[in-house]
Amino acid sequence: MARFALVVIDMLNPYEHQDAERLGRRVAGITGPLAGLVARARERDDVELVYVNDNYGDFAADRHEIEERALKGRRPDLVEPILPPPECAFLSKVRHSAFFGTALEYLLSQTRVETVVLTGQVTEQCVLYSALDAYVRHYALVVPPDCVAAIHEDLGQAALRMMERNMSAHLTLSGDCLTR
Repeated sequence: MARFALVVIDMLNPYEHQDAERLGRRVAGITGPLAGLVARARERDDVELVYVNDNYGDFAADRHEIEERALKGRRPDLVEPILPPPECAFLSKVRHSAFFGTALEYLLSQTRVETVVLTGQVTEQCVLYSALDAYVRHYALVVPPDCVAAIHEDLGQAALRMMERNMSAHLTLSGDCLTR
């Protein structure tokens, strides 16, 4: 059973929103480290790889339609390096937290996950709210700062500090985050 869950949040983004340009610049800096972390997770038996992505209000959209929409969006260069592998779990969400209205909690309990590693976008929104939901469910938390992207740098830094201080999240770079 998995000891870790690597949760990739909202990386299948068509970048067709108000903050898309600002966010895209920051996401460009995390795609390399995140792709490397996903590759390392896939090599291990003790890591459950889970992608949780916004369905953008299309409740009929499946994984492939969400991927296709992102790839046809404004920044396919940010999507292609981190497309979910075919064998990983993929959950659609409608609100900020990766837990809200999804089967994530059930999946983590069934695979006996102890530590949740949160990655993706947006640090001060979906990552932060997912961290709180993981914390209240008694999961150990790890957040690699090189694998999360904020819209607003100051709010992203504040969110990381809140996760560390208030949710006991361990902040460590992606190369070390599956060793805890």
